[in-house]
Formats: sequence, C-alpha cells, structure tokens
Amino acid sequence: MLSGTGELTDYDLSAVNVTLTRVSVLNGGTLTDLVVGTDYRVDGREGRVTLLGSRAPLPLGQVLIVEGAAAGMFTDEELTQHLRDAELQHCHNRHVTVRYRSKNGFIRYADEPLTLENLPDVEELPVVLLTVINALWAVATDASSDVNISTGEGTHVDRGQRYTQVLHQISVLTDRYEELCRQLNIGLFRIEMATLRRVSRTTGRYVPIYVDREFDDHAYPERVLPQIDKHDVDPSGIPNPTYPGWAA
Repeated sequence: MLSGTGELTDYDLSAVNVTLTRVSVLNGGTLTDLVVGTDYRVDGREGRVTLLGSRAPLPLGQVLIVEGAAAGMFTDEELTQHLRDAELQHCHNRHVTVRYRSKNGFIRYADEPLTLENLPDVEELPVVLLTVINALWAVATDASSDVNISTGEGTHVDRGQRYTQVLHQISVLTDRYEELCRQLNIGLFRIEMATLRRVSRTTGRYVPIYVDREFDDHAYPERVLPQIDKHDVDPSGIPNPTYPGWAA
C-alpha cells in the first residue's frame, strides 16, 4: 500500500523482479482497479510503478494498492532462458536412436534429437548445474561493475568481494558439472568419435564418408558432411580454370 502525496508519479516497490496481478486506488471507501498501459505502467525488473494520464500524480489521501509476486534474483522468463541455453549446450549434437519394426515388417532405426522431453533421469542434475552456472554468469556480470569504497575516515567497503565469491561458486559448480559429464560421457565434456577423411589421388577431392549403421539397418546410406575450414579463400569470385586459359 502506497499513500498519495499529490506530487509523486513514480512509486518504488519493496521488491524487484515483480509480476503484478492487480493495481487499484483506494479513495475513501471506493476501490477502483487501474488498467495497465492506460492508468499505469510497471517496470518489473526494477520494481517500479508509474502512474499515467489522469491518475498522475496520486492525490493526497488516496492509497495505491499493488498486488503481485516477486521472483527474487531472476524472473521466470530469465530462468527459462537460462534453462533453454543449458539444454542447447548439454544436448548439442546428440540424439537417441530408436529401433522399431515398420508396418511392412522391416527393422528400422530412427534418430530423435535429445531434448528435455527424452532426457535420461541421470542427466537431470548436470543440466540443472549448467543452468545455475549460466545464471550465475549473469550475476557476475552485474557484480563486476561494483567498485570498492574507501573514505578518509578509514571506512572500507569491499564491494568486489561479491564478484569474487560468485566467480568462486561458478568455478566449483563447473568442476562438479565437468566431473559428472566425464563420468557419464555426456554433455559438453563427453568424448566424441570422428572419422578421418582422405583425399582421392584420382580426383583430388575428399572421399565421401557415411554414418555407421547397425547390421540389420537396411535404410539408405546417410552422408556425413564435416565442416571444411576455408582460410584465405579467393574473394574475387573469378572462376578457376579447369585447364590453362579455360574457365570452369
């Protein structure tokens, strides 16, 4: 509840990262609900309500009643984004192979991308750890701008200690995440196998490689297209001649 003074338009709430469900004005014994965007706007991140139009400023004697919830350090949207980033990082380039029998009676294989929907239970903790790590990096970015305070009277406020503690916690959680990933061979620290490519002596081009298949997998071969680094590529766009003097 915020009392009107006849002068103030902006009112700071007692919390940040807020989500408001109802804003109303109490005038005597009459309670009037306000319309967001018309009568007021809210800065949920900073926890501030600004009255608009005929409602600004709030007259003396009237009371502004605000109802809602505070999310602490992060909003639900921010936590969802951190979880989404952790999912993309942890499940990158991974899939679940499903073996089934087709309607014609043949054995088939299908690769389903690994997501939170089909994530094994044992990998839930590593994903949570990675989510917390991503969230703490956001906190560390905010804390990095804190400057220590020293006065001539000998007072010293070590505001940089918060930044140091957050970085230490990130380091501890990262070690824990890496340990689990290496033990289970999952996530960002898993061991990946690749096939070395060779160049044909006849054509001077790469020999194609294909995805390894099971013994009873009779589907068409699936090409593997490894990334080819292109350093110092000719930017002129002039086609290379197949033979001297002839354009390709």
